[in-house]
Amino acid sequence: MKDALVQHIEVTSGVSGGKPHIAGHRITVQDIVIWHERIGKSADEIASEHGLTLSDIYAALAYYYDNRKEIDEAIQADEEFVAGLRRQIPSKLKDKTGG
Repeated sequence: MKDALVQHIEVTSGVSGGKPHIAGHRITVQDIVIWHERIGKSADEIASEHGLTLSDIYAALAYYYDNRKEIDEAIQADEEFVAGLRRQIPSKLKDKTGG
């Protein structure tokens, strides 16, 4: 099984921030996990929307389940980074709507 995952998942310095990603794409395992686990998209939806195969999607999910702690920590770190930016940079939309 590990050999099959290697064909679909790569970790390359300088590509997708060095995060595990679908081979030949800049779509990360983390992206797949968020779309599938948090947003609720099916594997078929993700594959067709992003030009991937079902094998790519399931390999990404298998990689996630094998490395769940690491991926969840990366998701949390990204969410904290975005929250920090939102606190630092005021919303121009909020200013226009009077909110």
